[in-house]
Amino acid sequence: MLHYLSELGDTLPLLNVFRYITFRTGGAMFTSMLIVFLFGPAIIRALRGRQKKGQPIRADGPATHFKKAGTPTMGGLMILIGIIGATLLWADLSSAFVWTVLFVTTCFGAIGFYDDYLKVTKSTEKGFSGRMRLMLEFIVAAVACFVIMRWGNQTSNVAGTDISSALAFPFFKEFVIELGWFFVVFGAFVVVSAGNAVNLTDGLDGLAIVPVMIAAASFGAIAYLVGNKVFADYLQIHFVLGTGELAIICGAVIGAGLGFLWFNAPPAAIFMGDTGSLALGGMLGTIAVAAKHEIVLAIIGGLFVMEALSVIIQVASFKLTGKRVFKMAPIHHHFEQLGWTESQVVIRFWIISIMFALLGLATLKLR
Repeated sequence: MLHYLSELGDTLPLLNVFRYITFRTGGAMFTSMLIVFLFGPAIIRALRGRQKKGQPIRADGPATHFKKAGTPTMGGLMILIGIIGATLLWADLSSAFVWTVLFVTTCFGAIGFYDDYLKVTKSTEKGFSGRMRLMLEFIVAAVACFVIMRWGNQTSNVAGTDISSALAFPFFKEFVIELGWFFVVFGAFVVVSAGNAVNLTDGLDGLAIVPVMIAAASFGAIAYLVGNKVFADYLQIHFVLGTGELAIICGAVIGAGLGFLWFNAPPAAIFMGDTGSLALGGMLGTIAVAAKHEIVLAIIGGLFVMEALSVIIQVASFKLTGKRVFKMAPIHHHFEQLGWTESQVVIRFWIISIMFALLGLATLKLR
């Protein structure tokens, strides 16, 4: 919204600052953080008053988690309010990419909210049908990826070839695989996988939100560079017109994440819940698809991949052999069972997340 003030730049030169994505990204970061700080306490009080018993604690989980009983969930609401509010204020609302990312974020947040609602009202760890949930996620993600493919017709690699429906590979300047309409299916898989991987990571106070902020910062930089023809040509990476605006959403995620972490720091006053984790993961996946960095998402989000793989391996091993590979899955609970304190797991996983992010960003130059 404030972006349109730049049209008055000829009359008031000071308003030209609203043309710059970097300035608006900083504004979005500060605004989303302020929104969460201002409305967070009221949201927490409202959720605590309505949920009574709070989020159900996993019966077979670490014994230390039972002391968290009564802590309200659905804290993702405060994050989403901050992100959406700041994005609407600072982003260029004529961008199809911005609306597509907000569409996925809102829909995934609604799916997660309904799941949280069922858990709280029924006092059970299980929400609604996993199959139905995945189907809804795939429908939303497929619609978004179709829009990205159609509106990404000004996407090109170093050689100037249209790659709007192709899969690009890091470390290679021109090598891509044309997927055609299968791009919609592949992109949807990326978005849904990202949403559920972040959801699986959200099991300890502060564990998911910081890696999400690290990934958002990384993809904010990637979206800005990919959307800038000069920088894209210099780095010899593909160019996608319009993705620079997605940096503003990433900035809003960082600000809202910092605000949420204030309340989610141990001992947490509120949990993110599926409302937040599913929405944030889906958002990261959609940004990666729009910026043609789907594979890099698996590198930068390596911690989320690690968490998801631990669950897949655990389930597959138990069904095939009757034995478990880990003491408990997702893998952060495995380390808790080994004797690590919750703070040790969280901080060490943050460090791992930073290492993955640096490795992912290195792909921008190693080509």
